Amino acid sequence: MRAQSILPALPILGAHGARILQSNDDGWAELYIRSLNAALNDAGHDVVLSAPAENKSGAGSTDLEPEPRTSPCEYNSCPANSGPVGTNSTNTRLNWVNSFPVTSVRYGIDTIAPPFWNGQAPELVVSGPNVGSNLFLAVQFSGTVGVAVYASHEAGIPALAFSGASDGNLAFDTSPVPARSTVYAQLATQLTNAVLASGTPYLPPDVFLNVNFPKVEGDCTDPSKFKWVLSRINPGVFSDRDVETCGTDRLPTETSVIDAGGCQISVSVGDSTDKTTAPAEKQAVVLQKLGSLLTCMS
Repeated sequence: MRAQSILPALPILGAHGARILQSNDDGWAELYIRSLNAALNDAGHDVVLSAPAENKSGAGSTDLEPEPRTSPCEYNSCPANSGPVGTNSTNTRLNWVNSFPVTSVRYGIDTIAPPFWNGQAPELVVSGPNVGSNLFLAVQFSGTVGVAVYASHEAGIPALAFSGASDGNLAFDTSPVPARSTVYAQLATQLTNAVLASGTPYLPPDVFLNVNFPKVEGDCTDPSKFKWVLSRINPGVFSDRDVETCGTDRLPTETSVIDAGGCQISVSVGDSTDKTTAPAEKQAVVLQKLGSLLTCMS
């Protein structure tokens, strides 16, 4: 099922149509990933989705070969006894893998996506939006982050991990689509386009972006009202100094950005080798690339 276009209000920011592989940890039939799939396609990208057959939240970086299903996929999105890997009958770019998030993105990179792109690899991996935030300690256990870490560290493909504080799982065919799913899709597409528009290499080696959206409620229902803040994953009490910006060389934590309210989005530069904050020199590259989008925390 293809959702109606939801992007007219947001600029493309000069991004070219890119080969994007999508995954998540909430499952291939979760509404958030399908809304983003529609938004990325509407933005002109060449998108393939490869995600778990069912909700595998909290799986971290677990990677096990898929096994044949004996029961239907989540939300009855695939029939029982349908094998270890499957595809949507009307859109073969939507695929499920009966295993963990990292396994699903590995299959996507190695097996599922290349035939659509004449054997080429993805230019970017986009994970999520996760149903619920992935902040600080949760990052270590997040399957959404696990996908981005695998892509950027093991496969050498730049990756973005998106999470949204507005939670509550919903099926892909939920109608009408709630604002939270549409807004998160719009915002994730905006940042994806900004990263692509910044030029190659899109991110430094062994780096992923951990992006957390606040709840879609109150004043924070219009995508144009949201602000993007460069942040760090873990507190920096014993860490080296961060990139200097906003008059300081210590970035706010992503938790503090979300807690501050004001429709602020945290954008943390993650280290793919250990899922903590990347060093200042890699933060500086991201700051230079996305500086026109970023603002100081208020």
